[in-house]
Amino acid sequence: MGREFTRNMFVMLLSVMVGIILITYMGADLVNRGKIDTLTTQYEGEISSVKGKSENFTSYFLKSSVVLDQAREDRAFGNYHFDLALLWYQSALAEKNASLMDIYKERGLDNCSNAMPYFYYSYLNFLEAGDFFNQTKTFSETRHLEVLNLYVELTASGSRLTMLRHEASRYLTYLTENLTFNVETNDVTYLVNVTGIMFIFEELLDEYAEELLIFEELLEEIDEYEFFDEIR
Repeated sequence: MGREFTRNMFVMLLSVMVGIILITYMGADLVNRGKIDTLTTQYEGEISSVKGKSENFTSYFLKSSVVLDQAREDRAFGNYHFDLALLWYQSALAEKNASLMDIYKERGLDNCSNAMPYFYYSYLNFLEAGDFFNQTKTFSETRHLEVLNLYVELTASGSRLTMLRHEASRYLTYLTENLTFNVETNDVTYLVNVTGIMFIFEELLDEYAEELLIFEELLEEIDEYEFFDEIR
């Protein structure tokens, strides 16, 4: 009887210990599974957030770049027509033939008319590109903020450049419109006193030259960032 009791007690004790171990293991397994599920949910949320931020950054940066490129293209067309307008104006001013002066004058006015819309569209696109670059900053990492700030400064400079050239085109129109041929002196002169108009026009050209230096310096700084050069 003693042996049976001892054996039975041992079996019962062993069963209890195995039960405790199983319950402990199952409890620990449930806790660990809960932790794993929590961590999985947490990391999936973080990964989704990072992925969404990266996608938004890329999307906004590409939008900014496309609008910026359009602004620069419009500015180039505007500059082309402005340079021609200035050339025809100077040619008309130096002409000794009334008929040729009228031809050059007309060509100058046509190019002024062509230049102004391009400068205006460029101005608007530079402003829009600046807004997009500012929005891109909200989805960017800290290491990209410096170059994005340069892009914002570039678009602001670009908008100033195009508006200065737009106004210069307007005053060049006034100067060209007032050209007339004096048959008595066989020379080109103006219908009215254009001293004030000429002063403003030259001042606009000087301001444009100063702003252009700022614009080109910003471009050089941006070109140093190889990461963005690869995207562009």
